[in-house]
Amino acid sequence: MESIIPLLEAAQLASRSIKALPDQDKQALLKALAASLTANTASIIQENKKDLDRMPDTDPKKDRLLLNAERIQGLAGSLQDIAALPDPANQVLSEKQLDNGLLVRKQTVPLGVVGVIYESRPNVTVDVAALCLRSGNACVLRGGTDAFYTNTCLVALIKAALQNAGVNPDAVQLLPTDRKHVGELLTAVKYIDILIPRGSQQLIDYVRTTSRVPVIETGAGVCHTYVEQTADLEKAGRIVTNAKVSRPSVCNALDTVLVDRAVVTGFLPLLAPSLAAYNVEIFADDEAYAILQKAGYPLLQHATADDFGREFLDFKCSVKVVEGADEALDHIRRYSSKHSEAIVSNNAALSERFLNEVDAAAVYVNASTRFTDGGVFGLGAEIGISTQKLHARGPFALEKLVTEKWVVYGDGQVR
Repeated sequence: MESIIPLLEAAQLASRSIKALPDQDKQALLKALAASLTANTASIIQENKKDLDRMPDTDPKKDRLLLNAERIQGLAGSLQDIAALPDPANQVLSEKQLDNGLLVRKQTVPLGVVGVIYESRPNVTVDVAALCLRSGNACVLRGGTDAFYTNTCLVALIKAALQNAGVNPDAVQLLPTDRKHVGELLTAVKYIDILIPRGSQQLIDYVRTTSRVPVIETGAGVCHTYVEQTADLEKAGRIVTNAKVSRPSVCNALDTVLVDRAVVTGFLPLLAPSLAAYNVEIFADDEAYAILQKAGYPLLQHATADDFGREFLDFKCSVKVVEGADEALDHIRRYSSKHSEAIVSNNAALSERFLNEVDAAAVYVNASTRFTDGGVFGLGAEIGISTQKLHARGPFALEKLVTEKWVVYGDGQVR
């Protein structure tokens, strides 16, 4: 393909079709797509295997790429959840009649055409399409080459569901993976209303600095858990372990453990067996290294400066000993990607201080950062976790896929 402009033009034209679709028809469309995913589970797994076979088992992104029967059923369930949510478009936000008789109304409307650039995770294909269609938007998807076969299969099912519903199937477009087309997408201000990168920090930085289309960042997650000196250490051990090992390849997984010096000799030997059971490699500062070495921790490295502020996306984490809350907050302020941060503490006043001072999309007291997720937060699904502050922050989901329009009714008034 020489140019993707015809695909973008088609998506823009098709956006009218989905925008005009009544609410109950959009709900029915997503329910039909959920049924289609379930019915075609074997075909999806077959295409997904083609992608998996091209990726080495040692690549931590392989888990992101995997779609099995359980995950496909989860996608179908999220479609049902999204269908059940209120339509965020066409909602009247305010209405007033001016002295001159004009009726002025502010209401929500779809963004138009949403472009998403993402890597590895084919579930994003379904989540983005569902969220965009439910809110009356068309979407243009640029997935990675590593999920080519899976994405092609999923978009074919989505287009078939659109066709069956009487909606222009061009409302969801899958772009070629050839990198030469990325620049064309980033400058397509005539056709794309907003662009959302989801993936590595390198991808996000490139899109942010290069795009002429407005960008909403769904940032990489460099997530900390601070074990404060009043913490229940057994509870802290469970929280840290879950945040690191339950699914290490995702953006809300833990990267750095900060431990108060007052409890470090009690906490690290308690934590060590649960992380060792998952072969987690620890990059520790000198003080933590000595304690873990004495405890016989098997996968231990001396931390370098680069191991703090690093998103591992693997069974790896860094550990740093801090002298109280001020040092912990300073460390998070310096190294956080403003995604998800947690404190484990029984000091209510200090916990409130942490919640108020830490600048992140999601902050936790006595809970795992792994909960930062649109589905978990009751939003059905998400396009990503926004770490910026304009328009949306946190799980970027259905309610944020709209903008505002002023509608004015008159009877011949002139100014």
